[in-house]
Amino acid sequence: MRWDNLRLTPADEADPAAPLFARGAVTRTFDTPEFQGMTFYEIQARSIVNRVPAASRVPFEYTINPYRGCSHRCVYCFARKTHEYLDLDAGADFDSKIVVKVNAAELARKELSSPRWGGHPVAMGTNVDCYQRAEGRYRLMPGILTALREAANPFSILTKGTLILRDLDLLAEAAEVTEVGADVSVGFVDAELWRAVEAGTPNPRRRLEVCRTLNEHGVPCGVLMAPILPYLTDSPAQLERTVKEIADAGATHLAPIVLHLRPGAREWWLRWLSREHPRLVPRYLELYGRGAYAPKAYQARVTAQVRELAERFGVGRDAPAGPRRRPPRPAPVPPAPPPPEQLRLL
Repeated sequence: MRWDNLRLTPADEADPAAPLFARGAVTRTFDTPEFQGMTFYEIQARSIVNRVPAASRVPFEYTINPYRGCSHRCVYCFARKTHEYLDLDAGADFDSKIVVKVNAAELARKELSSPRWGGHPVAMGTNVDCYQRAEGRYRLMPGILTALREAANPFSILTKGTLILRDLDLLAEAAEVTEVGADVSVGFVDAELWRAVEAGTPNPRRRLEVCRTLNEHGVPCGVLMAPILPYLTDSPAQLERTVKEIADAGATHLAPIVLHLRPGAREWWLRWLSREHPRLVPRYLELYGRGAYAPKAYQARVTAQVRELAERFGVGRDAPAGPRRRPPRPAPVPPAPPPPEQLRLL
C-alpha cells in the first residue's frame, strides 16, 4: 500500500528514488489554535471508492475514506496501525500528520457514475472520521455526498464529529432518493474519561444531540456504543447511565462493542494505561493476552447487559419513520470486473 497508491504522477510511481511524499504533493501547517502542532499532506489519490478485503470482520464491502490519520486522538483507535504503512508511527504521527485526499469529491463523482460501478452501499467513517476537525477546512464531504445523492447510491456514515450537521440539508436530500444511515460513536458519557482518552472529539453529549437532530430531520441515526472499556466503563451503573442517555437522545438503534486492541492501538493504549491506571495493566494483559479481542464470555456478558438496558429504556421504540424514498436506480451490469488497483483499501 504505502505512498505509491497516493502519488501524483506516473513518473513518480515509476521512480524508485521518488520521495516518500510524491513530487507536487503539498505539505501544510496552519497557525490557528485548532491545528497547532498538526501537519497536513494534500495528495491526489488514484481512487476513492475502495473495496474492503474479504477477510475483514466488517458488515460492509465498500468504503470512502477522504482522510488518513485523525485529530480525534482516541487513544484506543484501531486504525492507528495503518499509519505505519506510510512510514509514520501509530502514535503521535497518527494524531497529528493527516493525509488529505484533496480530489476525493471529483473521484467520487467519476467512480460512482462509471458503468462499471454496481451501486453497492458505501460506508464512510469506518477507518478514520470523515468529520474530523480537518473537514472544517477542506470541505471534502459536501462534494462526496452530492456525488452519492446524484447517483442515488446508498451510504452510511459513522462519526464522533458534530460537523456532520453542517451537511444536514445534503443528507436529508440524499435520504429522499436512496437509503441513508448514520451512527454516532458514544461508548460512555463520563466527562473525565472522555477528556483523557478522546481528547480531540466533541463531548459525548454533543454527539448524542447530533443523533437527535439527524433523526428529527429524517436521517435515521443510531449509536455505536463503542468502545466499552473493561474495568473503566463496564460497571452496571456506567452501562445503565450511558444507555439511558442514548435512549433519551432518540437513537434508532444501539450496537455495543467491547474494546479491541489490534497492533498499533495495543501498544499506544497500554502505554497510556500504565501511566494513568497502572493497577489495571495486569488485568488487561490477562484479558487480551491471547489476541486483540476480549474473551467471548466477557463480550457476551457485557453485550447482554447492554441489550437488556436498551430494551428497558426503549431504544428505538419511538424512532421516527424515515422519509419517503424513491427506489435506487437499477444497478448496471458491469461489462468486466474493475481492475484491482482501483479498489485498494486506502
